[in-house]
Amino acid sequence: MNGGVLERVEAYGKHLFYWWEGSLVLHVHLGLYGRFQNHRSPPPDPRGAVRLRVIGSQHAFDLNGPAACEVMQPADRDRIAARLGQDPLRKDADPDVAWDRIRRSRTAIGTLLLNQSVIAGVGNVFRSDVLHALKIHPERPGQSLDRTQFDQLWQTLQRMLRTGVKYNRIVTADPVEVGKTPGRMRREERLLVYKKHSCHNCGQAIDSWKLGARTIYACQRCQT
Repeated sequence: MNGGVLERVEAYGKHLFYWWEGSLVLHVHLGLYGRFQNHRSPPPDPRGAVRLRVIGSQHAFDLNGPAACEVMQPADRDRIAARLGQDPLRKDADPDVAWDRIRRSRTAIGTLLLNQSVIAGVGNVFRSDVLHALKIHPERPGQSLDRTQFDQLWQTLQRMLRTGVKYNRIVTADPVEVGKTPGRMRREERLLVYKKHSCHNCGQAIDSWKLGARTIYACQRCQT
């Protein structure tokens, strides 16, 4: 794609799609270790295993260590999108579709939130903290939630994710309670229970265990 014109960038859950002229699509999934490095243009010599380098007239960036970095056709992008659930950040998201999946499932809500075919874009930090914010135990079956609880879950995820996009960092705690703006909060102030030792509400020790192949964090007193 040397010399190609980038027409638009689309985010869907944890996937990025770069649409180039000529109907080529670059698919990127950062995974656990992928990272973008921003540079002024022209950029310095590549460092490490650079999978992608994009150079513009004033800015450039490198991509290191992604789980996926591949050029594909629009039909390939559509097949990936078809496997994904509803993305709370997208304007075309339909929460009713996600609700229908959750209300029919006996699977723990903490596991469902990591399932990208149910709700796209939620990672391990967000699932722990959104459930704590709503006082929902991670082991509760999805079908035990009522529609009001799901709506609160969806809306809280939207707020947390939008804050993350705005400030380029995960902020799940209430800045008003902390007394700072999201951009000035320290890391230990930005999160509710993820990797915390005690609950900020009741002081009880935070429990952690494997759920959905990842470590979940919860307060057993607040999240009954």
